[in-house]
Amino acid sequence: MTAAPNTASTAVRTLGQPVSRRLGDVLVAQGLITQDGLARAIAAQKGTSERLGSVLLRLNLVAEEQLLGSLSRQYGVPSIAVSQLEIDPEALNLVPAQIAKKHAVLPIKRVGNMLTLAMADPTDVFALDNVAFMTNLQILPLVASEVAIREAIERHYEGQTSGITDIVSELNSGASPDVEVVDEGDEAATKIDVFELKESADEAPVVKLVNKVLADAIQKGASDIHWESYEKVFRIRFRIDGVLHEMLSLPKKVEAATISRLKIMSNLDIAERRVPQDGRIKLRYNTREIDFRVSILPTIFGEKGVLRILDKDALQLDLSKLGFDPWALEQFEKVIRQPYGMILITGPTGSGKTTTLYSAIHTINSPEHNIMTAEDPVEYNLKGVNQVQINEGVGRTFASALRAFLRQDPDVILVGETRDLETAQTSIRAALTGHLVFSTLHTNDSPSTIARLIDMGVPPFLVASSLLLVLAQRLGRKICKDCKEPYEVDEESLLPYGHVLTGVGRTQVYKGRGCTTCNFTGMKGRVAIYEIMPVTQELRDMIIKGASTAELRGMAQSQGMKTLRQAGLLKVLFDGVTTVEEVLRVTVAE
Repeated sequence: MTAAPNTASTAVRTLGQPVSRRLGDVLVAQGLITQDGLARAIAAQKGTSERLGSVLLRLNLVAEEQLLGSLSRQYGVPSIAVSQLEIDPEALNLVPAQIAKKHAVLPIKRVGNMLTLAMADPTDVFALDNVAFMTNLQILPLVASEVAIREAIERHYEGQTSGITDIVSELNSGASPDVEVVDEGDEAATKIDVFELKESADEAPVVKLVNKVLADAIQKGASDIHWESYEKVFRIRFRIDGVLHEMLSLPKKVEAATISRLKIMSNLDIAERRVPQDGRIKLRYNTREIDFRVSILPTIFGEKGVLRILDKDALQLDLSKLGFDPWALEQFEKVIRQPYGMILITGPTGSGKTTTLYSAIHTINSPEHNIMTAEDPVEYNLKGVNQVQINEGVGRTFASALRAFLRQDPDVILVGETRDLETAQTSIRAALTGHLVFSTLHTNDSPSTIARLIDMGVPPFLVASSLLLVLAQRLGRKICKDCKEPYEVDEESLLPYGHVLTGVGRTQVYKGRGCTTCNFTGMKGRVAIYEIMPVTQELRDMIIKGASTAELRGMAQSQGMKTLRQAGLLKVLFDGVTTVEEVLRVTVAE
C-alpha cells in the first residue's frame, strides 16, 4: 500500500506523537523493569510472533496497568483496559472476527460516525485502513494489551456472526468432505473429485458467499474482484478507483468450492484445473444488468480468479464529460470525423482506453455509417455497431477478422488491440484505402507509439501517411466531493515534477479530508488524464526522416501537445479534481 488513509494518519497525528522510544526502554526508564528483566523477555520473544508487552505479561515481569500506562506514553494514545469494559454488540457486528484476529483489534463502541477501536499497535496504518474501509466510519484508536484484546475476541465473538462472517462459519462447520486434487492417472478418482466439486459448489453457504461478495463489490464501486489462492488462506480483494483493498481472508478449505462456483456461473469446465480459462457472467442486480468478465488462472497453491465488473449503467459515452481540456477535445473530435486514416489510443490495462474508444464510436455512430469492431473480449454491446468477438482457438484473430471486415463494406473499423505486424499492416492499409480505423497499442506515451510501430516492422512512410492522431491516457483518482477542502500552493513548487509555468503564481488547490463517502481515503471516483498528439505535416516529415522519440516529442509540444504529467498537473491547478500526489503516482516526468 503506497499511502495510509486520512483517517489512520489523522488519528495517530491527533491523538499522539511519533513513537520515539521502544517499549522496553520506556519501561526501564520508568523503573518498572530491570535491564536483566528486559533481556530475559527479549530472549523469550525470539523465534515467536509475540509482542514484547505480551511476553512481559506472560513472564509476570510487569502488571497490566503498568504496561498500559507505558504503551500510552510510548504511542501518545489513551489506553484502555478491555477486560473491564462492556463491549457494544453493534460495534462487534461492524468488524468481522477474522479481521479482528488478524490485526489484534477490538471494536468497543460506535458513536455517530466514530468507532472506538482497541489496538495492540495504534500506529498500524494497515489495520486502521482496513477497518475504516470495511465500516465506512472514522476510527478512534486506543491502546490495549494484545493478550487482553485476543482474550476479548475469543470471548465476545464466540457464536456471534453476521453477514459474510456468518457464511464463513457455516462453511467451516459444513459436513461436506474437503475437496482435494487427486492423481490424474486415477480415472475413477478424478470422476469422484469432479462430482464432489460440483456438489460443494452448489451448496447454500458457497452460493451465498459468492453472491454476497459480488453484491458487495457492486455496492462499493469496484472494477475488479480478485480471488487469490495462497498456501494457507484464500484471500479476496477489490480494486476500487484503481487501488486494491483486501476485503476478506477465507479458510483454505473453501477455495476449491468457491472457484468451482465461479466456473459454473461462467460456463467453464470445473474439471480442468491445469490451464487458464476465460468466461463471462451476466447478473441482474436490482434493476441493473451487470456483466462480469471471468479469468481463471492456475497458480502454485490453487487457482486464482479475477472478475472484471462491466456495468453498462456506469459507462460514460459523452466525450465532453471524459476530462479532455478544450484544445485536446477539439483535436480529437476533428480527427474522429475524418473520412479515413488511423487513430491510436495507448496506455496500460485499466487506463480507460475502451471507454474512450466506445465514446468516439458512439459520437460518430449514425445510420449512414457501417461500423465494425473486433474485440477481445467484447466488453459492452453498442447499439447499431457490428461487434465481433475474437477467438484465436478457431482462427478468428484480429488480423483475420480485419481482412473479413474489408469485404463487408465498412466505413469505420475498430481493432481492439494491435498485437502483431500483420494486424498493424492490415489496419494501416485499411486506413489508406478509405476507412477510418481505431485501434489500441501498449506504449508509455504518444511519441513512443511511432517507434513502437516501426519496431514492429511497419515502414516509416506507411506510419506517416496513415496516422491521424495518437492519444495516450491514464486514470487518476478524483478528490471526494463531500470532504474536499482547499489549501494554497505556489506554482513554482511544481517545477521539479515537470510542470510548465502558466503565470498563475500562488493559487488554491484541493485535497480530500476523508469521510464516510470515500471510506476516509479522501478520493472517490476517477478522472482521465490525456496526452493528445495530432500527426501534423511537420511530424510526418520527421517520421519519414527517422527522427527520434525525443525529437518528435519536442515538435509535438511546440505545436500544443501537453505531456501526461503536464496535463495532470493542470487538472490539479485549474480544475481542482485531483491531487499532486495522485498525478505523480500515475504519470512519469519526461
